[in-house]
Amino acid sequence: MTMLKYLAGYPAALQDQVRQMIDAGRLGDYLTARYAEPHTVQSDRALFDYTQALKQRHLRNAAPLDKVCYDSKLKVIQHALGTHTRSTRVQGSQLKSRREIRIASLFREAPADFLKMIVVHELAHLKELEHNKAFYQLCQHMEPRYGQLELDLRLYLTWRELPAVTAMEAVS
Repeated sequence: MTMLKYLAGYPAALQDQVRQMIDAGRLGDYLTARYAEPHTVQSDRALFDYTQALKQRHLRNAAPLDKVCYDSKLKVIQHALGTHTRSTRVQGSQLKSRREIRIASLFREAPADFLKMIVVHELAHLKELEHNKAFYQLCQHMEPRYGQLELDLRLYLTWRELPAVTAMEAVS
C-alpha cells in the first residue's frame, strides 16, 4: 500500500482514489492535463515583483515586504514550502520591522498555479498568523480555487516522490 504522507489528513476514500490513480499510472497524466502552464518567475527579483503585484491587488493595507526569495534550504520533508518571517529590532529610539517571504526552490519548476497558491498562502500570513478559518477565507478571497490547488499541490508532491518518476518527468 502506497504511503501518502501529504494526504494524511484527507478522508480514506480520497486516499484510496489517489492510490488507484498511482497504481494505474494516471496521477502524472491528471496533473499535467490540469496544470500544463509553466511560469516565468525564475529569479528572486521576479518573485518579489510577482508577490508585490498580488499583495497590491489584494492586501494594499498590509505591512510592506522587505524581501521575497526562493530558498533552496526549505525542504518539503520539514513541512515548509514557504515561510513568512517578521523581525523587529531597536534602532536608536525607533523599532524597525522586517518582513520576509521565502518560497521553496522547487516552485521554480512547479506549474504556475502552484506558485500562485503558495505565494497567496504566505501573503495571507501578513494579516492572519494562524491557520484558522479567517486565514483560509483570506486565501480563498485572493485565489478562489485555493482549496483545490492545495489538494492538487499535495498530489503533485506525492507524484514527484514516486519511484517511477524521474527528475525530468517531475519538472515537465
